[in-house]
Amino acid sequence: MELTQLKYFLEVARTEHVTQSAKNLCIVQPALTQAIHKLEDELGVSLFKTVGRNIKLTESGKFFYEKLKPLYESMVALPEQLRVAADKQNNNIKLNVLAASTLVTNAVIEYKQENSDINVDMVQNEEKNVFDICVRTYATYKPELDNTNSDETFVHSEKIFLAVPNVAQYKKLSSISLFDLKDEKFIRLYGSKQYRKICNELCDRIGFRANVTFESDNAAAVKEAVAAGIGVGFWPELSWGKMDHKKVKLLEITDTDFKRDIVVSLRRNKQDNSKTEEFFNYLTKYIEHRQAKKRRS
Repeated sequence: MELTQLKYFLEVARTEHVTQSAKNLCIVQPALTQAIHKLEDELGVSLFKTVGRNIKLTESGKFFYEKLKPLYESMVALPEQLRVAADKQNNNIKLNVLAASTLVTNAVIEYKQENSDINVDMVQNEEKNVFDICVRTYATYKPELDNTNSDETFVHSEKIFLAVPNVAQYKKLSSISLFDLKDEKFIRLYGSKQYRKICNELCDRIGFRANVTFESDNAAAVKEAVAAGIGVGFWPELSWGKMDHKKVKLLEITDTDFKRDIVVSLRRNKQDNSKTEEFFNYLTKYIEHRQAKKRRS
């Protein structure tokens, strides 16, 4: 059976009039009659019977019509449903944020203000390797370290400063050696966050062991703890936002190149990746713009 045959049968069954059905289908009547006869031959049953000058469905024809109509309608609707599903998939972006969460969240908020049809599904999962875009961080990024099988990668380096209380001890300083702070209390992020690992790696690189006395799970708490004089902490130049606390001062660390690389990876997972690529380009330009703006200020 061919879809065209089924279409013709459903129309004739609906009208029970071959001439009118041929007009509705925009075909000649003999072609329609031939198609119906061919369908009956293939099925091995009569679908119509002649009643006077009209035709009627046989019992087999009625059974076939009732079973076929919803199936045919579903098949006809399927291409549009596929297009809708593809559009929905294209408009849904899986974003795994393992670094620079404040910066990335702000970028998502601003992007959605102009692109309300886009759904950005944000997760933060070290073990999850299913994403369209992933944001990670390394002390020094090397392509061989990346096991995400990405199609495109953007790398941005940012300095890591030391956040200290804005008190007389640090008032006149613009930079400092960590070894001048061997007895100072340090505040760090709690848990297995990538940023914490990088700070540990940078300290190990120069042989410095920080006296960590307080740990927090978010950047705002680190800032407030430093402002309260509880200790000092490492503060990334860009990704945690502007240091807007008058009681906190940022000092450059002189012992080594204290920085980290923020890596934004793109995967082309879909048949249509245009929306994902648009957001990837927006996010990378957003990071570059924020960095340029910060350095001008």
